Amino acid sequence: MIALSKEVQAIRNVAREFARKEVMPRVAEDEKNHAFQRDLITKMAELDFFGCPIPEEYGGTGSGFLAHAVVTEEISKVSGSLRAAFNMQTMGTAREIFQFGTEEQKRTYIPKLVSAQWLGCIGITESGAGSDVGNIQTVAVKNGDKYILTGSKNWITYAQVADVGVIYAYTDTSRRYKGMSALIVDMHSKGVTTGPTAEKMGWHACPTGEIFFDGVEVPARNLLGGAENRGFEMCMAGLNNTRLTAAAGAVGVSQAMIDESVKYARTREQFGSPIGQFQMVQEQIAEMVVETEAARLFLYTCAMQKDAGNIHNTLETSMAKYYACDVASRVADVALRIHGAYGYSSEYPLERLFRDAKLYQILEGSANILKMVIGTDALGYRKANR
Repeated sequence: MIALSKEVQAIRNVAREFARKEVMPRVAEDEKNHAFQRDLITKMAELDFFGCPIPEEYGGTGSGFLAHAVVTEEISKVSGSLRAAFNMQTMGTAREIFQFGTEEQKRTYIPKLVSAQWLGCIGITESGAGSDVGNIQTVAVKNGDKYILTGSKNWITYAQVADVGVIYAYTDTSRRYKGMSALIVDMHSKGVTTGPTAEKMGWHACPTGEIFFDGVEVPARNLLGGAENRGFEMCMAGLNNTRLTAAAGAVGVSQAMIDESVKYARTREQFGSPIGQFQMVQEQIAEMVVETEAARLFLYTCAMQKDAGNIHNTLETSMAKYYACDVASRVADVALRIHGAYGYSSEYPLERLFRDAKLYQILEGSANILKMVIGTDALGYRKANR
């Protein structure tokens, strides 16, 4: 087990208490009503949840990646929808701007994102460009002191509510991958329209939508980092951060399903005894516990590497994300077997947690893509940490 510092333990306890008092009482109703929890996001920002990997000079706390992972894990135990905020406000926006932005961009955007004064989004995915980021069709054409942005994005978290987005587009269509750039876009600009995606299985309190850019004018000063054609590098670095958050979310929901399964197995009786006394159920719970703890060790080790300065640990991040999310899916299946029909009913939290868990294998890079990263590194075809 990894011993957490007193500082990290303190913020973990704050997050745990917040989740218990503020989120738990309303999560089922908010999910049922597809209610965006803007007020809770504001409260999370006030508690400095979004500033852990951001230096104090830009409005963060500088407490690090491990603190970020631990807080994300605690919120994910209760709500996958709220877990998404850690990427929208921190990793995919504020942290990416911190790593690549100009000083003006850092001071303009980061404090407003980590304080949740502005909501953020990340615009990568398109209908023909999911795992294949290089296939995006959105373009940004330079015209004097601005770019004209045209195209569309889909499956974008916070599309309908975001104030600012880090949007990826080609500034040179003749250079696949190497002609991509990132723009910081005011989502209230003329020519930006949004709409909801199809109904999702879970995360109903988290808005997901399409974004359409119809000749949107973006000031040239909003080119991330002030340099064209570095977008693919920035995108991959951003995913290296957002995947850590996804792994933390997967660990959190796995732990929540273990907790619910233990509680149920202690109270549910069959054949005159609590089902927790049956060896098969004990074996199932033991496997869930061991796999989740292994995923947590992967996660914490990866976060500690980043805190030590190795922020380009793509291989370790890919392994942590792949394993933790795969574990979440397996834990969900076993937890449902333990609960039986009650697990399939919204009367018990497991039904919602089950749906939360399944998404982790898809977002921020599918399991298959991550296995490709890990496999090609092992074979020596393409080293992940370069």
